[in-house]
Amino acid sequence: MKKFMMLILCVALVIGSFAGCSAKTEAASESANAEEQQKEEAGDKKVERDPNKKAILVVSFGTSYADTRKVTIEACEEKITKAFPEYDVRRAFTSQIIIEKLKERDNILVENPTEALTKLKDEGFSEVYIQPLHVINGAEYDDIVAETSEFQEDFDKLVLGRPLLTSVDDYRKVAEALAEQMPERSEKEAVVFMGHGTHHDANAAYACLDYIFEDEGQNNVFVGTVEGFPDLDTVIKRLEKNNIEKVTLMPLMLVAGDHAQNDMAGDEEDSWKVILKGKGYEVETVLRGLGEVSKIQDIYIEHLKTAMSGESH
Repeated sequence: MKKFMMLILCVALVIGSFAGCSAKTEAASESANAEEQQKEEAGDKKVERDPNKKAILVVSFGTSYADTRKVTIEACEEKITKAFPEYDVRRAFTSQIIIEKLKERDNILVENPTEALTKLKDEGFSEVYIQPLHVINGAEYDDIVAETSEFQEDFDKLVLGRPLLTSVDDYRKVAEALAEQMPERSEKEAVVFMGHGTHHDANAAYACLDYIFEDEGQNNVFVGTVEGFPDLDTVIKRLEKNNIEKVTLMPLMLVAGDHAQNDMAGDEEDSWKVILKGKGYEVETVLRGLGEVSKIQDIYIEHLKTAMSGESH
């Protein structure tokens, strides 16, 4: 009897083992089929690149000031559109704060570079050129380089242009363009440009441009920054050394936005205008962003053409 019971138990274990294996095999098969189906669905969603679809993505920090945006960022975009009619020109801002502010306050939708490139990829563009409207090759530009690298496999051609102040030739062209915007001045009058400044090594661009002004014979033209060197105290030392009595403040920024309207030309006690007036200088302010200047716009277009030609700066 015991032998008979043991035999029945062994048979039951064997049958259970086969049943378990069968269930596992069936589950594995279902899992494999599900994975295969996901791959097929992903393949169905893949967008074919159209060799005739070419785009230019114009990237800037952005601004929430509508008036200066129209005459700077939009003006640059319009000029690029006219220069390259065969390309679809798109916009992206690097400042997520400004993007969110425009969305909530004005119902204006602007993409960041990653969103814009994803959209171009999904729309089947094959050739994309990115032209930043940044002034220097600083941290903001480094971020664009990093974002662009993530999309290199998604287009047949994806090329990033360079910011405004890149080559020595750029500096001289910028100095020439800005010389035409400056007021005539006597020996006791000066022009002071306010740049943003940065912790990045590219901050040296501001001192370089200052030197270029002098080298080009533009006397009493000084460059200072809000968040870098040269700062306002350094500029004031040079004003005193040159016996300056009157100062015209101008922004060295793409747009005449918050820094220009408040830090430079505002009525608060820490604005450059108020500080200089407090030291006895006669002060005038010019709220004109770099993006308004036709010759500055032309430099961005030259950089874009260089990127398209495959030449290096």
